[in-house]
Amino acid sequence: MDTVKINHGNTKMIAHRGLSGIEQENTNAAFVATGNRSYYGIETDVHRTADGQYVIIHDDTTARVTNGAWDVNVEQVPYRDIQAILLPDRDGSCTRQDLRIPLLAEYVRICKRYEKVCVLELKNPFLREDIENIIEIVRGEEYLSNVIFIAFSLENCTQLRELLPGQRIQWLLSQPVDEEVKQTLLQHHLDIDLDYLYMSKALVEELHAGHIKVNCWTCNDSGTAGELIAMGVDFITTNILE
Repeated sequence: MDTVKINHGNTKMIAHRGLSGIEQENTNAAFVATGNRSYYGIETDVHRTADGQYVIIHDDTTARVTNGAWDVNVEQVPYRDIQAILLPDRDGSCTRQDLRIPLLAEYVRICKRYEKVCVLELKNPFLREDIENIIEIVRGEEYLSNVIFIAFSLENCTQLRELLPGQRIQWLLSQPVDEEVKQTLLQHHLDIDLDYLYMSKALVEELHAGHIKVNCWTCNDSGTAGELIAMGVDFITTNILE
């Protein structure tokens, strides 16, 4: 299986949870698969374990990504319990050492090695201390300038803005964009990462007029992607389109 190639013009393509249409999501294998292709960035999700490690996984628990073989709440167990889990390959086998739940630093190193932008989602609302720790991990890899932070939590977005005045930060939304949302974006100097179902050309033009960059998630249909590109979105987050 390979990616679906499209003519995306000036729109930058971001691989959702790594190249999750081909490899197990949010694994080093999915990140490397993205690195070997033309994607602008690699999107992923970070959680904190009970002992204060920062790991890459989308869900709160491991149930879905292990096909039910392991069901632990990531934030309630120490990292050693997470590290022991081998994730299944596409055929259901659990033999590949690169199909594990990575640490945040591993993800950043792969992005750096392949010169891809990190699109890092703070998955659940984090304490300010955790945000500071995440920033320090990325800074320790000397790659902070190549990170776009994204979050559904407006409080986390504003905390990031306070800590990193010049950083690219996108507020994740899955709702229509009203005047209050627009003013909030302008007030905190945030860009937007919006469910593509709520996108329109008029909205993109209005946001661009306010110097707000527009990302949309998660589009896997080439025809729909073409419509979004015609609207002028800056980024498309996708599992399989390239």
